[in-house]
Amino acid sequence: MYCSMLKSSYTCITRIIVLIGMVHLSCPAFAQKKGSTPKIIIELKHAIEQVMDEADIPAVGVALIQPDGAVWAEGLGKSDLENDIDADENTLFRIGSMTKMFAALAVLKLQEQGLISLKDKIQDIIPGIGFENPWADEAPILVEHLLEHTTGWNDLHISEYALNAEGMTLKEGLDYHPDSRISRWVPGTRMSYCNSGPAVAAYIVEKITGQDYEEYTKENFFDPLGMTNATFLNSETYQRLGAKLYDDKGPQEYYHVIMRPTASINASPKEMAELVRLFINRGRIDTLQLLSRASLARMETPSSTIAAKSGLAYGYGLSNYSSEYGAFVYHGLSGSLSSGLTDLSYLPEHRAGYVLMTTSGSDEAFERIKELIRSYQARDLVPPAVPLDKTDFNAADVEGYYLPINPRFDLFYFMERLAGVLRITVEGKTCEKKGPFGKTETFLAIEKDKFVSSKTGRVSMVLVDDPLAGKVLITGKEVLKRTSTFVVFGLWILFGLWILLMFSGLVLGAAWAVQYWRGKIASGADIQVRLWPLVPSLLMVGLIILIIFGMNDFFQAFGKPGFISISIFILTILFLLTAVWSLYYITRNSKTKMNRAIYWYAAVLAGLHCFVSCYLLWYGIIGVRTWA
Repeated sequence: MYCSMLKSSYTCITRIIVLIGMVHLSCPAFAQKKGSTPKIIIELKHAIEQVMDEADIPAVGVALIQPDGAVWAEGLGKSDLENDIDADENTLFRIGSMTKMFAALAVLKLQEQGLISLKDKIQDIIPGIGFENPWADEAPILVEHLLEHTTGWNDLHISEYALNAEGMTLKEGLDYHPDSRISRWVPGTRMSYCNSGPAVAAYIVEKITGQDYEEYTKENFFDPLGMTNATFLNSETYQRLGAKLYDDKGPQEYYHVIMRPTASINASPKEMAELVRLFINRGRIDTLQLLSRASLARMETPSSTIAAKSGLAYGYGLSNYSSEYGAFVYHGLSGSLSSGLTDLSYLPEHRAGYVLMTTSGSDEAFERIKELIRSYQARDLVPPAVPLDKTDFNAADVEGYYLPINPRFDLFYFMERLAGVLRITVEGKTCEKKGPFGKTETFLAIEKDKFVSSKTGRVSMVLVDDPLAGKVLITGKEVLKRTSTFVVFGLWILFGLWILLMFSGLVLGAAWAVQYWRGKIASGADIQVRLWPLVPSLLMVGLIILIIFGMNDFFQAFGKPGFISISIFILTILFLLTAVWSLYYITRNSKTKMNRAIYWYAAVLAGLHCFVSCYLLWYGIIGVRTWA
């Protein structure tokens, strides 16, 4: 929050500009055309409100910091629909994962004071926090790994997300499910987003300072920044000033995150504007140098991975991510919490940035508003020169199909393994990466193993040796291992055929049942060969229906023992058993006198059920206990 006298960025000139814009709001000449770039603040505001109306977003908090130091901070819409309360610049929004930035700031501040180093081994600092690292002797987990998400740990279990952890301490949250903190690959090699890493870093802050993390953050960051209302808790201030989150069913209950340092802060647009100013002023707030320029530069720079050590300049630093916008590179962090979506981004070279916070989970609308803000902010900025000194390289080293091998959630990797296939094509000195949903990125080779973005000229993809996987391509968030065309299309064909035969079999099964009832199909093997493969089909349909119903309240449905989660546990086991039995039964009755086309139809379907069962078993889905 701003100080009582208002800080320099909120000058009289800024107030006059905003007042003039407010007058223009009533003039039809200033209505924003869809798809056009806003030219003044009021046009931007009006364009945002149009998106809010179209997407039924109750409230939006926005703070915009311009290169000239001017600040626009405002709350739009209603913070409380039931009580008809308007949002304003002091409304507290739930900022989600942007909370993690304070953990990085705290560690960097302690490092400047000589109390800790990013290179310290966490096992030496906090031996009481449970985690497993099979490579502990040669590759211990360091403090920087916690904040760059390079520990190799799985993300939180669904049960950790499902817990509404009111009153829990940070230590109790970390102790709730320590088995999610197991390194799946050598620490410091691959990036994979993990919510428990920054929480462990925050606990280190507690151990070093002897203060509760929340109190340390308030004393060292909230107070100097003038964030007097910001809070990690469902405080009286939040209950008075907070914006409710809404989903299709209405207002949501306040969700207490199990590890508060990862996603719990509530702050207003005016307060978050001060955090952006801290970044664009390179650690300085007015006359106070809160952090050094070197610390902020380190925060913005990926450093611990094998890709970063090979020159990758794009990706995840210390709770700070780089993202492209044309030729510009924004730094910052986005977040989400229940139905709240947030983004903090800034351009340090241009001393400009913004914060965006919503009380709706509409990703499409959120991206539209973000595009409006970025297009407005970049409209008069001179894009940096992009050096494009291309070089020759061996196309055979990179061309082909790739699979991601750094899943955030092991539980869902069986789907990512199928849907996350990427293709790299090469033409001359240019690589094109085509994603599974049509997104395309272009890279230019500057060395045989380094590729720059065609937009920014920054090294955005590298070819490196992973200690476990061998040659891999690494971009900002992806670690990609090449796979064969046969494997890619083979899996797609098998799964496509399985789905086709499974659902067509259910239609045929109804017809066979009628024919059996009318005496046109004999009892015994003739009917059983037809029907046994339909049993796992019915079980799979039941699984799909349960999952769809569970998506309405995902964490509660899957993160706790209940009808849906326990039913999935049972049905996956039954699917495996009936798939194996149906194939065995059909094979044993191969000489049965019946229509051979129907026999082979049933045999192929039973075989595909067994194949899918083995696939699901390999990835831990058979007998999965989502609540564990």
